[in-house]
Amino acid sequence: MIARAVAPASAREVIVARDVTVRAGGRPIVDGANFAAHAGETVGLVGPNGAGKTTLLRTLAGLAAHSGEVILGGTPAVALSPRERARKLAYVPQDHEVHWPLSVRTVVTYGRLPHHTSLASHHPADAEAIERALAAAAIEDLALRSYASLSAGEKARVVLARALAAEPDLLLADEPTSHLDLYFQLQIMDILRDQAAGGRAVVVVLHDLGLAARFCDRIVLMDRGRIVADGPPAEVLTVDNIRNVYRVVPGYDATWDPLFGRGWKRLDQVLRR
Repeated sequence: MIARAVAPASAREVIVARDVTVRAGGRPIVDGANFAAHAGETVGLVGPNGAGKTTLLRTLAGLAAHSGEVILGGTPAVALSPRERARKLAYVPQDHEVHWPLSVRTVVTYGRLPHHTSLASHHPADAEAIERALAAAAIEDLALRSYASLSAGEKARVVLARALAAEPDLLLADEPTSHLDLYFQLQIMDILRDQAAGGRAVVVVLHDLGLAARFCDRIVLMDRGRIVADGPPAEVLTVDNIRNVYRVVPGYDATWDPLFGRGWKRLDQVLRR
């Protein structure tokens, strides 16, 4: 039985997925997912490799064919044009690369394209949105730098700022902390949590359960394409759930630490003893 988090009565559903299934090679990659994200909350999608996290996120973004229904801002997603969808949500993929010699400001400026037909048609409101995005991602001092010259952590913040420049109601981020050191991991998660505090819905795929426990209001745990738990971190990231889904057990007797987690041992190694 899946534990469900109860959102405040005043929380607005920004996106809803109903019985969403995605198939590849005749088998379900996402299997009958029911999901919702509300304004003002950060939702972490966690689970082992191959659980369906990225596929579900891409489905919410409109990038994967599926059965079932996705409702975005109260409107069936299939009724929205690509431009309308891009105004409502922004998707931050795992790949942070931009393969052109562009300045940071130019990269962030592309986030305004859903509101216009070209970069040349920008208005004063666009400049303000771009400045807000640069400030939110703490990259004002990088604005004139070449994107190619940046570190991985800096690039991650630029790509995030590009998404924020669109001023979406929903922010979808796929493993935005991967390959980053501890400082930049915490900085990225602080930025995402700040966006939720400002009223956006944030859905983020994470592998680090410590980051998920510390920064997410809700955790959605997936395994083999299915959502197996959905609720507050303390109710989802239990030893039983982690043993059943990740097939690991605590390496020593300790309480959960929201930053560093705990030591784990593979379940198959324990059972062989």
